Amino acid sequence: MSKPNQTIFEQIKRTEQNKNEYWTARDLSKVLEYSEYRHFKPVIDRAKEACRNSGYQVVDHFEDILGMVSIGSRAEREIEDVKLSRYACYLIVQNADPAKEIVALGQKR
Repeated sequence: MSKPNQTIFEQIKRTEQNKNEYWTARDLSKVLEYSEYRHFKPVIDRAKEACRNSGYQVVDHFEDILGMVSIGSRAEREIEDVKLSRYACYLIVQNADPAKEIVALGQKR
């Protein structure tokens, strides 16, 4: 359950059994007001490039995963997603569309 004073970013944080925190690209794309995930994928690619150019290993910050979504009648299907570190989220915000108010606010910090 989220705490009232938590940022939206902290509210979408997930925690693994070993207490490592992560975010998913699909959750972050919604927070950053991308209408469709396919429009967000180029932002992820630019962030990966920035990660590489910063001398970090992309695989340490961006992990391809499969999520499950409900498609009705209690059925589910797999969808592609990316598990993100806090640094990956920072890079994504820096490479997202600054015309979006939430992105501009994130880039200002």
